[in-house]
Amino acid sequence: MMSPWQWLLYLFFWSLFVTVIDRHDLDTWMQFLTRFSGRVVKNVLTVIPAAYLIDYLRPTFKHMSSIKASLSVLFIFTLSSAFWVTVVMLMMINLGLMVYDRADFILNVCLMMVITGGFAFVFLLYFMRRHREMMALKQSFEQKLAAQNDLIKARIAPHFFFNTINSLNSLIESDPPKAAELLQDISALFRASFSGIHEISFEEEIALCEHYLAIESSRLSEKLVVHWQLPDDEVMYDMVITALTLQGVLEKMLSNVVEVTTETIVIDIKAVWEQHHVRVTVTVTLPNKTFIVLHDLRQRLDFRIQAERLQAYFGETADITSTVNRENIVTSIHYPLQDVGL
Repeated sequence: MMSPWQWLLYLFFWSLFVTVIDRHDLDTWMQFLTRFSGRVVKNVLTVIPAAYLIDYLRPTFKHMSSIKASLSVLFIFTLSSAFWVTVVMLMMINLGLMVYDRADFILNVCLMMVITGGFAFVFLLYFMRRHREMMALKQSFEQKLAAQNDLIKARIAPHFFFNTINSLNSLIESDPPKAAELLQDISALFRASFSGIHEISFEEEIALCEHYLAIESSRLSEKLVVHWQLPDDEVMYDMVITALTLQGVLEKMLSNVVEVTTETIVIDIKAVWEQHHVRVTVTVTLPNKTFIVLHDLRQRLDFRIQAERLQAYFGETADITSTVNRENIVTSIHYPLQDVGL
């Protein structure tokens, strides 16, 4: 959508163009400037309020058919044109800048309604074409993401599923209550992983991560320590993220560290939402008794699929980056998110 300054610039040059075309009855520069100023005011008062009203009514238009929504937009622009042209012309007559003639007055109002309706119709055709292109692009993204989701499901099944089942089998005999809790964690996590790609609240994603970490903690004999630094509940209530994004990052980081150590693993997770931007930082502190080939670990920590899922919902500026050194692994998830409360 164009910004207000772009609209004003467009309306300025359009008013100038129309005034130049319609200069046949203008004798002086003062008359030209008067008519040009009147047209600028009329066009601005017609388009800007109508555009904001249409944007305000956008949730209502979503439930209408394309034809009904288009006719409603045309009606709003045409009615706005008639109202503001009448107001401006009456002001110019009162200021002595225009002579009142009933026939010319009605003709000018009708002419502006036709011109405004015509240009609104042209813009509607353009935006409808862009809408069809965006819908086709969205469908393409959804198909691609569905394929990636299937790939992620396939990757979850071999290493995670069977390890979890083994942990569950050992707990059923030794600690039935804990086995029941683990079964609930497994059920919640796998139900989410097979529900497809969608946007969920940040609180729901945190809950999925806690289910996953509880499963891993039981498998690692409690050698897993997790520290959370999260925003206040009121702030986190408005936050959203694509499902299993943070959980997928945790799983990949943890699975790669588990392979190279038997020591306690410490994970710090910090989430911040500031200036319309969310940043989630996951830090895995590497135990001292750890042998890691940094080059191999960097290659295995590939979050391309998770980043593409995030970009599909939050734009190209969303990304997932990771750095590895001898002391820790730091992965950052960042994406734009408008704060509707501001």
